[in-house]
Amino acid sequence: MQAKGRMLKNTIQRITTVLVASLVLTPTCAPTDDWLRTLRSPVIFRGNATTAYRDPAAIYSDGWFHLFLTLTRIEPDGQVFEYVAWSKSADLKHWTPPKTFTPRNKSLNYSSPGDIIRFGREWILCVQTYPRPAGEQYGNDDARIWILRSTDLEHWGAPELLLVKGPHVPFPGLGRMIDPFLLQDKDDPGKWWCFFKQNGMSRSWSRDLKNWTFAGSARAGENVSVVVRDNYYVLFHSPENGIGVKRSADLKHWDDGELLTLGQRDWNWARGRITAGFVLDARRVPRIGKYLMFFHGSDYPEGDPRGGFDNFASIGLAWSSDLRTWAWPGKRS
Repeated sequence: MQAKGRMLKNTIQRITTVLVASLVLTPTCAPTDDWLRTLRSPVIFRGNATTAYRDPAAIYSDGWFHLFLTLTRIEPDGQVFEYVAWSKSADLKHWTPPKTFTPRNKSLNYSSPGDIIRFGREWILCVQTYPRPAGEQYGNDDARIWILRSTDLEHWGAPELLLVKGPHVPFPGLGRMIDPFLLQDKDDPGKWWCFFKQNGMSRSWSRDLKNWTFAGSARAGENVSVVVRDNYYVLFHSPENGIGVKRSADLKHWDDGELLTLGQRDWNWARGRITAGFVLDARRVPRIGKYLMFFHGSDYPEGDPRGGFDNFASIGLAWSSDLRTWAWPGKRS
């Protein structure tokens, strides 16, 4: 009986060893960037003399990357219109042509998608309006932030104004605000934060995305994007050039970190400015296993006053394992 017991114990140990080894050798998503290095160019969409692609935000769902962005068009008569547009890809190589889904209206100019979150049974996309009705270079004082709702990431409902200073402060009292970003609190999953550009980086919180409480401001640039790593909030923002990094344990006290310019010195399409870095945690996505950064780079052709803003802005891609060291297609070793 003792011999049979030892044999059974040894058999169980061998089976357990094989099972553990198989799990180690075949993870859900291999920690390698071999797949990403098959990409030939960091550029996803290239701007030209009449088109700018800016302000990317992305989500991965059901085998697809969904990329949202600002699409700016200069029409033949010189008028400029901005839209929120959408594209998708299964492999980060082949993207569907960007499709706009907001109105052609210079008094609105829906743009700057911040991010996409799952809230209950819906997807929520946050955006800004950026009114330029008289041909202003930048959005006027009526710029505000909004959310749209969807069940499939392709069809979106009517925009809802975010009253981020509380229900007692209606549209006129909100002041100019742009570049929203929604974030689930790392310590309180029922609590949601909205970051937005006003007096630096401002933030409000809500539990239902309808009733908001203003919580203050901090020093930062525009186009905020935040991920959680090692129980810290890692924030990416846009100073004058490059992508700035800040870290915080509590959203109140921020430590300044790196300033990322990626491959700007080698990229003619981004020689004017690197900005609007959006970071997607794709570590569990098959064949990826990394953080992905979508950003836009601007060129400023000589003699073109719109260069880099209304035209010649392009969407790029980079990736990282640790949010500190970044790679991209064609990076010099």
